[in-house]
Amino acid sequence: MDEMDEEERFEEDERVVRAHELFQRAYDLQQAGKFAAAIGLYKESIETYPTAEAHTFLGWTYSFQGRLDEAIGECHRAIEVDPDFGNPYNDIGVYLMQKGQLDEAVPWLEKAKEAPRYEPRQFPYLNLGRIRMAKGQWLEALKEFEQAVEIMPDDAGARRTLAALRARFNGHNVVSIAPASGA
Repeated sequence: MDEMDEEERFEEDERVVRAHELFQRAYDLQQAGKFAAAIGLYKESIETYPTAEAHTFLGWTYSFQGRLDEAIGECHRAIEVDPDFGNPYNDIGVYLMQKGQLDEAVPWLEKAKEAPRYEPRQFPYLNLGRIRMAKGQWLEALKEFEQAVEIMPDDAGARRTLAALRARFNGHNVVSIAPASGA
């Protein structure tokens, strides 16, 4: 029985390595803007050994093509594979924001904030801050951006938006930033 277990573990290890190689090639193609080829390799990686990362990044690639419902579906599959992985929660929130469904995005971004395994941790705070700004909830937006800057003090965009929000309380204009994703 031990020999069989060892052989099965070896085969699984090989599948994991192969899936990672496919994932990395897909990511490189995605970064080069070759979305169709990247999608094919992400799918092959998932078939070889499904990971939350591969599903999330496949969804991210779909989003670049404007295929937001498919992107959301891949994020749901990522959560099924690993509910501790925070990126798909944030990404669902971003995709819902892009669809104009701000209220529906909020619980997903809140879940991303709580996920045990998630980097960059400031993204859901930035996205919730943008939603709060869009809804005119300035104090709540300020709190979200303060938290984002506390987590990542070097994020220039978050620092600019935080400064603009603080200025709003002194009667100045407010600026906005794009959603923070990045699967």
